[in-house]
Amino acid sequence: MTSLAEALGHAPDARLLLVTCDDLGVSYATNAGVYDALRTGVATSAGLVVPGPWAREAAASYRGEDVGAHLTLNAEYDLYRWGPVTHAPSLLDGDGGFPRTVVDLWEHADIDEVRKECRAQVERAVYWGFDVSHLSAHLGALELRPEFFDVALQLAVEFRLPLRLPGPDHQRNAGFPFRELAAQDRVLSPDRLVRVPRGQSARVALDRLLQGLPPGVTEVVLRPARDSAELRAVMPDWPARVEDLDIATASRYVHALAERAGVALTSYRALRELQRS
Repeated sequence: MTSLAEALGHAPDARLLLVTCDDLGVSYATNAGVYDALRTGVATSAGLVVPGPWAREAAASYRGEDVGAHLTLNAEYDLYRWGPVTHAPSLLDGDGGFPRTVVDLWEHADIDEVRKECRAQVERAVYWGFDVSHLSAHLGALELRPEFFDVALQLAVEFRLPLRLPGPDHQRNAGFPFRELAAQDRVLSPDRLVRVPRGQSARVALDRLLQGLPPGVTEVVLRPARDSAELRAVMPDWPARVEDLDIATASRYVHALAERAGVALTSYRALRELQRS
């Protein structure tokens, strides 16, 4: 079979890297960080949280970058809340926002309301002017349960968009072959999904990641944000987000690493055009 890298116009054994920035629309700090990473850094794609408190500002600042819909059914922070864009009582917790955990969502959500909400998020992104490049799921809420995965896959087929999926090793934990099901419907996804490991220098971690990258298309997910009082007040994980911005905007350094490791950059927009062809 033709590999994804080969279908994208590269050698069959090419190593391609797709750098995605999640959480556009969650806060002003994340909006600024994600757009910095896309415009002056190494990021190739981003994911928009349509129900996020700052999503409308993200839309107002959009300049045609590669942005997908980061389908969101959770609001994980204790003091910083957001909720559905549709009337969806089963998607609310006691605070009137999305559930904080994926397990709570899975236990209480009505799948018809999930379907209606996710569709509305994609349609709103399009209405705001985004050239939506792909679909992904906040906190992985849609990939690992069959009935939720069906919603994401149906939208990917209807809107003719690639769908971010975990690598094949996660299928054993999920208990169903979500990657094969997507492939049967001709929905593309990167070959594997990774995150830059914590607990060491970000540059050292990135260097090791690139040096050990296998052939195929690998997606690295970052969550960059500018350091600010707002960010520190609402997000307990703010140091990691600031570090991700440092990684994403060290473009000269990352490009040098990639060149040395024989890695080329790609984007979700490239996957979308391949899928639609």
